[in-house]
Amino acid sequence: MSSLSRELVFLILQFLDEEKFKETVHKLEQESGFFFNMKHFEDQVQAGEWDEVERYLCGFTKVEDNRYSMKIFFEIRKQKYLEALDRQDRAKAVEILVKDLKVFASFNEELFKEITQLLTLENFRQNEQLSKYGDTKSARGIMLIELKKLIEANPLFRDKLTFPAFKASRLRTLINQSLNWQHQLCKNPRSNPDIKTLFTDHACTPTNGARPPPPTNNPLVGPIPKAGAFPPIGAHNPFQPVVSPSPGAIAGWMSSTNPSLPHAAVAAGPPSLVQPSTAAAFLKHQRTPTGVAGMDYQSGDSEHLMKRIRTGQSDEVSFSGVAHAPNVYSQDDLPKSVVRTITQGSNVMSMDFHPQQQTVLLVGTNVGDISLWEVGSRERLAHKTFKVWDISTCSMPLQTALLKDATISVNRCVWGPDGLILGVAFSKHIVQIYTYNPNGELRQHLEIDAHIGGVNDVAFAHPNKQLCIVTCGDDKTIKVWDAQTGRRLYTFEGHEAPVYSVCPHYKENIQFIFSTAIDGKIKAWLYDCLGSRVDYDAPGHWCTMMAYSADGTRLFSCGTSKDGESHLVEWNESEGAIKRTYLGFRKRSLGVVQFDTTRNRFLAAGDEFQIKFWDMDNTNILTAVEAEGGLPASPRLRFNKEGSLLAVTTSDNGIKILANNDGLRLTRLLESRPMEGHRGPSEPINSKPLIVNALGPAANVSAAMSPSLERSDRIQPAVSINNLATMDSSRLVDVKPKISDDLEKIKSWKIPDIVDQSQLKALRLPDPVTTGKVVRLIYTNSGLALLALISNAVHKLWKWQRSERNPLGKVCVLLFHLLLFLLSLFLFYF
Repeated sequence: MSSLSRELVFLILQFLDEEKFKETVHKLEQESGFFFNMKHFEDQVQAGEWDEVERYLCGFTKVEDNRYSMKIFFEIRKQKYLEALDRQDRAKAVEILVKDLKVFASFNEELFKEITQLLTLENFRQNEQLSKYGDTKSARGIMLIELKKLIEANPLFRDKLTFPAFKASRLRTLINQSLNWQHQLCKNPRSNPDIKTLFTDHACTPTNGARPPPPTNNPLVGPIPKAGAFPPIGAHNPFQPVVSPSPGAIAGWMSSTNPSLPHAAVAAGPPSLVQPSTAAAFLKHQRTPTGVAGMDYQSGDSEHLMKRIRTGQSDEVSFSGVAHAPNVYSQDDLPKSVVRTITQGSNVMSMDFHPQQQTVLLVGTNVGDISLWEVGSRERLAHKTFKVWDISTCSMPLQTALLKDATISVNRCVWGPDGLILGVAFSKHIVQIYTYNPNGELRQHLEIDAHIGGVNDVAFAHPNKQLCIVTCGDDKTIKVWDAQTGRRLYTFEGHEAPVYSVCPHYKENIQFIFSTAIDGKIKAWLYDCLGSRVDYDAPGHWCTMMAYSADGTRLFSCGTSKDGESHLVEWNESEGAIKRTYLGFRKRSLGVVQFDTTRNRFLAAGDEFQIKFWDMDNTNILTAVEAEGGLPASPRLRFNKEGSLLAVTTSDNGIKILANNDGLRLTRLLESRPMEGHRGPSEPINSKPLIVNALGPAANVSAAMSPSLERSDRIQPAVSINNLATMDSSRLVDVKPKISDDLEKIKSWKIPDIVDQSQLKALRLPDPVTTGKVVRLIYTNSGLALLALISNAVHKLWKWQRSERNPLGKVCVLLFHLLLFLLSLFLFYF
C-alpha cells in the first residue's frame, strides 16, 4: 500500500472517531494493522473480553511471529486459565488448557506440565509461584504492565503505537478545500452555492440561463476565496491553507520525532521513502492558477486524485523530486563485443570489478574459492581457496555444520568503496574480509561468524563516517560490523523469512539500508535499532535485489518469483510504489535473474541465455546479445565502473568479458603491456585519453617493455628520454617554446655534477598515443607524477610506481631535476 493510501486510512480513522463510530474504528485499526490503540486494548483486558483481546491482537501479530508475540499471547491465555480456576470452573479451565495453552508445550514442555498440575490443587495459590496472586482486578492490572512492555519491545509494533500528528477534522478540511477549488473552476459560480452531494463534482447552475458576472475573487484575476466563502460541511471551518513541508524535508520514516498523541494527532508521517520538498512535488500535473499565491493543491479532479492514491500510477508521480533528462546515447556505448574469455574452473557465483582499477575483476565460486583477474592480460593475480582461519573462535553451530558437510560456496563477493578492502559472504555462517594492495596481494583482515546458516549478502557502508560491513543471512537478520575491528554495531530484526540482499545508501546526510527477504518483503532501516521504516512487497514475492543508479538518484530492483516470472522495475521513493516496469523477460525464467546498472543510462539482466539491455527511461528492451553463445539460462553479470566492460558467466565455468569501443582499446593496451612484478597505484584507467601504468624503476621498465609487446601494430613504441633527440622531427610542430625561469637555475649547475654515470638513469615513458613536441614539463606538488603539455594541447600524466625502496611513490629530488634538465635541453636545442 502506498504512503498516500496509508494516510487516507488514518484520515478515515480520525473521522470515524470524531463521529463516535467506536466499534468501526477499532475494526479498521485491526484490519489495516496501521495503528495499535493501546487504550482500547487496556479497556478490553480490564473487562476480561479475552476473545476480543486476541482478535484485536491478531491484526498486528501472530503467536509464532517472534518471542515477544509468543510471550504476549501466553500471558493472556494464562490469565484466562487462572481466572477459570479461581471461579472453580474446571471444565472451562480444561478447555483453555487444551485449546489455547497446549500450543506452547512444544516450546517449553516443563512449563506446560506445571500449568496442567494446577488442576489437581484445590486452590492454585498453593503453588509457590502463584501464592501472591490477589483478586482478578489486581492480577489483570499487573499483567497489563507486563503486556505493555512486551508490546513496546516487539519490533512488529514499532511505528504503530502512536497516531500521526495532524489537525482535527482533517478529512472534512480536505473535502472543503476540494469543493472550494471546484467552485473556482465552475463555469457559472454563484455567491452562495448549494452543496447537496459529494458523489459528483460540484457545478453551479446559472439562474434563468444568464451567466452572472465573474466574482472579484476569481483565481485568474484576484486572490483565493476567503475562509467562510463556501458553506462548511457540518460545523467545521471550510478552508484552511495547505502547509507545505520545509524544503529538503525527508519522509516520515526518516524522522526521529514520534510524540505520543491521541487520535487527533500523530507524528511526522507514515513510513515511506524520500519525501519531496513540497506536497505538490508528488504530482507532475498541477492545475493551480498562475495568479493564485500560497495554494498547493494536487488536482481539481477529485475522482482522478483518489484513483492515483489507490493505484499509485507511475505516470502521475515524479521521482524523488528530481527531473531526469532523457538519456542521449548510442548503442555503441553498450559493451557487446566479446574481447576476452577466462576459464575459472568452477561455477562462478559472484563477480565485482575493482572501483578504481577498471580491469581487475573479483570472482567467487561455488567451491568457496575467490580469484582476482586482470582481464586485459588474462592474468590471475591472486587465488584463495576456502579455509577457516581460526576454527577455535568459531561458534559450535558452525563447527557442527562444517563437520557434517565441509562443502561451502561463495554467495557474494564485493569490493569496498576505496578498493583497498573486499568482503566475501559464504553459504555457512562466515564472512571473510581481505585487504588488497595494488600489487595484487590479498591479506587476511577479519573473519566474522556473522549469521546462523548462510550469509546471503555483504556490502560496505559509511554510517557516522565509519567504514562498516553490512551482512544478511538465513537467520532473518541484518547485521552491521565495524570494518576495522569486526565488532558488531547493530542487529536489525523484523523480517519473517531469510534475508536475501542488502542495499546500503544515503540521502542528504541520512544513512539507511534496504533489505529484501525471500518472501518478497522489502524493508528499510536507519542505524538506530528502532525497527524497519518501510514494509512493502516486491514484484514476484521471492528473491529480489536492489541497486541505485551511479548518481544515487534512481532505485531499481530485479527479482524472480517461484514460478519463474521475472520483474525489473524502477521505484518511486516518495511513494514506495513502482514507477516503471521493464518489459522483455521470458514468461518462465529458468533461474533467478541477476541485473546491474551503468552510467546512469543502462540496465542489463541475464535471461534466456542472453544479456538484455534497457534504457533506464524506456520500458521496452533496447537490445539483446548472446555473447557468441555458451551462456547459461540466467547468467550472472557485472559492469565495471566506467561501463566500458561487462563480465558475464558462461555455462562451462568461465567468464566472458564484453567491451564497447573504449573497453576494446583498454584491453588491447593491457594485452600489449607486460605484467610487472609490482603493479602501479590503484588509479582509474580512462580511455579518453588513456593513462596507463606508472613510472617504475628505470632499470626494470626499460629492459622489460620491448620484448613483451604482443601486438606492436596496435601500440606506438614507448619513447625513452635517451632517444628523444632521434625522433622524427617532421612530426613536431616548429614552435619556439618559452624557456621557464627554472632553466636559469639549471644553467647555473655544474655540468660534472650531473653527467657522472652513477647519477644517470634511463627512463622510458610509456605512451601509446602519437606524441607531438613536449613544450612544458611540470612536477606535481604531491610528488607522485609528472605532467607534460604537448604542442597539440594534449596533457600527459605519468605517475611513479610504489615499491619497497619508494613506498610513497614519490620521485626523488635528484631524479626530478635530472629529468627537468634533460627535457629543457631538448626544448632549447630542438
